[in-house]
Amino acid sequence: MKESVDYHTKRQQFYRNIEGFWADLYGEEYALYDIKLLKEEEVTRIRQISERIGTIFFKSASLLRNAPDETLLEMGFPKETISFLRLKTIPAESVISRLDLIPYGDSYKCIEINADTPTFIKELFSINGFVCSDFGVANPNEGMEVLLRKAVRHSINESIAHPSPHIVFTAHEDNIEDRETVLFLQRGVPSKFTPLHQLQIQRGVGLFDEDGVKIDLLYRQTFPIESLITDEDDEGNPIGQWLLELVEEGKLMIMNPPSAFLLQNKAVQAIIWGLHEERHPFYTDEEHEWIEEYFLPTYLESDPLLEKGVPFVKKPSFGREGDTVEIFNGDGQLVHQDAQKSYSEFLPVYQQFVEHPTVTFQSEKGVQQGQLLLGSFLLNGKPSAIGYRVGGTITNNLSYYLPVGLLKGEG
Repeated sequence: MKESVDYHTKRQQFYRNIEGFWADLYGEEYALYDIKLLKEEEVTRIRQISERIGTIFFKSASLLRNAPDETLLEMGFPKETISFLRLKTIPAESVISRLDLIPYGDSYKCIEINADTPTFIKELFSINGFVCSDFGVANPNEGMEVLLRKAVRHSINESIAHPSPHIVFTAHEDNIEDRETVLFLQRGVPSKFTPLHQLQIQRGVGLFDEDGVKIDLLYRQTFPIESLITDEDDEGNPIGQWLLELVEEGKLMIMNPPSAFLLQNKAVQAIIWGLHEERHPFYTDEEHEWIEEYFLPTYLESDPLLEKGVPFVKKPSFGREGDTVEIFNGDGQLVHQDAQKSYSEFLPVYQQFVEHPTVTFQSEKGVQQGQLLLGSFLLNGKPSAIGYRVGGTITNNLSYYLPVGLLKGEG
């Protein structure tokens, strides 16, 4: 850790020079001016583990895409999305996805995949390099921004046949994190940015930008499908559902693709674990070993975890930033919960709880201790940038971003 005589001054001077970044969020410090160092062999191991976990998720998508409607509804998918879920528009199940991993013993456990609308992109693919340079250490994410740009362009080329498609990147204009993430992804792509509220839709015809030009491909990295389907215009028209219809009719392409939303549902982990417990031949022997090693027991009801007497987490099948998450002890008593309850209408899943490791870090509030969560990105299923969030027992939108560097003299 880099010692700082005047942490506040150094942090302010450093982050004010980075354009289009939200070093503070909600009036609080977000990006720490500190760094956690890893050995190069540990970074290599994280990427190997991430690729294995991704293999399990993406293989499972092919099974779920062909599951009966009743199964998908029982998993908590909104009925309006069922036909949309069955679409396979490009080879990759998700172009940009993020695994959330907890260091566990000498390995890692995956608590979820953010396959559809992952955040934490600019921090790890771009900002992390600036921090590493300032601290004089090597950046484990070196070169990953180039791969990110290639993945975005590749997904566009696979999606659109004609040579000059009209590509629009969109986000909530008044949310700095959403907007700047999308603008970061847009760099180098012949396209335009149109705020969400300026998009115009004609049912059965197409989606149009603010100038009335029909959109071929919409990049909505931060606008989740489960929110989109409830979207209505001032006249009460279900414009979100109309947008899904356009995708189903082949009149609009979206990124991430529909299969990413299929994997966004945390109930997918219950399906994976259930198939693993019965040693289903859908997974190879090696894949069963990976599930046992890197996944956590996850169910659609709490009984199996209560019978084992292990602490568990109850979380919504669709949800973000720790919102609506509850933690129970081995006796089934509630011991911790997030104050936000935005996703309580979604089907809950129950997952065995494992402790996050604790780390000491510098902050505006002085030296603190917090619990560590590793974000590990996959680009078209291949391992990519990594980085840390550090905060309370439940990682939420007030958790800090902790940059990561390589230990000197290692590898």
